[in-house]
Amino acid sequence: MAEETQKPAAAAPAAEEVVVVPDVPPPEKPSAEKELPPAPEPEEAPEKPAAAEEPAAEEPAAEEKAKAVEEEKVAEKITESVSYKEETNVYSELPEPHKKALDELKQLIQEALNKHEFTAPPPPPPAPPAKEEEKPAEEEKKKEVEEPQTEEKQPDPKPEPAAPAEEPPKPEAEAEAPPPPAVEEKVEDSAAAAAAPPAEEMAVVVEEVVEKLRAEVDEDGTKTVEVDKETIVEVAAAAPVAPPEPVKEAEPASEAAEPPKEEADSTPPPPPEEVSIWGIPLLADERSDVILLKFLRARDFKVKDAFAMIKNTVRWRKEFGIEALLEEDLGAELDKVVFTHGFDTEGHPVCYNVYGEFQNKELYQSTFADEEKRKKFLKWRIQFLEKSIRKLDFGPTGICTIFQVNDLKNSPGPAKRELRQATSQALQLLQDNYPEFVAKQVFINVPWWYLVFSKMISPFLTQRTKSKFVVSRSAEVLFKYIAPEQVPVQYGGLSREGEHEFTTADAATDVTIKPYSKHTIEFPVTEKCLLVWEVRVVGWDVVYGAEFVPAAEGAYTVIVQKTRKVAPADETIISETFKGGEAGKIVLTIDNQSSKKKKLLYRSKTKAYSD
Repeated sequence: MAEETQKPAAAAPAAEEVVVVPDVPPPEKPSAEKELPPAPEPEEAPEKPAAAEEPAAEEPAAEEKAKAVEEEKVAEKITESVSYKEETNVYSELPEPHKKALDELKQLIQEALNKHEFTAPPPPPPAPPAKEEEKPAEEEKKKEVEEPQTEEKQPDPKPEPAAPAEEPPKPEAEAEAPPPPAVEEKVEDSAAAAAAPPAEEMAVVVEEVVEKLRAEVDEDGTKTVEVDKETIVEVAAAAPVAPPEPVKEAEPASEAAEPPKEEADSTPPPPPEEVSIWGIPLLADERSDVILLKFLRARDFKVKDAFAMIKNTVRWRKEFGIEALLEEDLGAELDKVVFTHGFDTEGHPVCYNVYGEFQNKELYQSTFADEEKRKKFLKWRIQFLEKSIRKLDFGPTGICTIFQVNDLKNSPGPAKRELRQATSQALQLLQDNYPEFVAKQVFINVPWWYLVFSKMISPFLTQRTKSKFVVSRSAEVLFKYIAPEQVPVQYGGLSREGEHEFTTADAATDVTIKPYSKHTIEFPVTEKCLLVWEVRVVGWDVVYGAEFVPAAEGAYTVIVQKTRKVAPADETIISETFKGGEAGKIVLTIDNQSSKKKKLLYRSKTKAYSD
């Protein structure tokens, strides 16, 4: 009996294919089904890699959370010293684990492009696993229905004397094992040979099934013989009506449906789809690697998480209509709210976000009054960012991040519900779809309520993003990262709109003047030259004067600018010229009589002239 149970187990899959053809289950089916419980086990295997889409087992999830917490603790210790250094995008300079992660991500993307997964709608992907989960449930229902049917059909006696006499000497194991493959072969032959009459093939199948069942009848009892008789009648009745159709309809429920699917799959697949982000294909050249590295870094080089983020970003960009949005005209009302101006010392473009502009009630109402206006503001903000990104250099050694400055002076603050909603929504979109585009996030003129604001936005930001934050109560912190000639005049710099003697190409010098101290600046003057200079003290409230000191001994000093006190609101920048007829120097004197340090900015140039 041990041998009998082992042999049907080896032929279990084949028995399933044969038994599905008739509607009434023969006695072998329950025996095969009893051995089917291991079938759900392979279904659990594909569910494990799909942990990103659906929650997996609790234990691995707890382990991953524990690992994540440890990684965050380590990150908190490291970010203080490494937060301002950008990683390299050159493939040869990447650490080996990062190279491996990048190669794995590119392979996943290539497979997705071949299968057109980026253009496929979201519902289809979760559908296949749902069907696979339903299959074992349906089989269990069939088992429950089939078992009572066999019990109900036992009392109908319909014996046939011819078949049992053919195979009495064969043992039960031999009688049960050979028929399934024979029936499979004939079923496959009937499906393959279209010219042969289907009815005869169906009859042959029925006869062999009857023989198999009869062999069991002699040893199991007469009740099973009665069941076999009924199965023969049902199949014979169905065969003349539509012989090929019942076979084709029954096969999809079993593994016999796989061959036609393979034939369909054997057709030449369509060419891989082309997907681009920010005008760059996902798999093209070194620029593509730079983009993929952004997603990997945003997900701590977890390949599956980065791949899921890319797919979600591509889907969102199509739903949001990014390409069409670039061509829309959304007006110029918000040009003073968000704008780019100059570059930082490392070459990153600087973007200024001036929240104080929303103190204007008309502008606030026209931007956040209702849901439609907030949606328009969000579209405008995304459009502005998209245009700024298109100007970046995605080469391995290029600049592909932006320096963000957030001016909170006179900001309405979080008390404005509409502004808070729009800001949170914008932050979430930027966090999910624009990874690693911020080189630095500087907050200036921070008011008292900023701590509340920071707590509100903190859940939406990763530890890596928060490590880039710089907070200051004044704008002077900008000079640590941006040259004075690149800082706009409204933030204490020397950069002004319009035509002036100096441009951003003319470098400036910044000096810190200590409290209650004087500082002098000297510009050399040659014969027949025109000296031009600009000077500014951030916040002024100092005493300023300028004079020319000739190089010749005994010559008199010439007063260029009388000593005077400059108040904060008097002037932003002092620009002066001096036409020299003899060699000497211009001496500027700045006297800081206050108890605060002062930031001094100046630059000069000389021009030749003729009488």
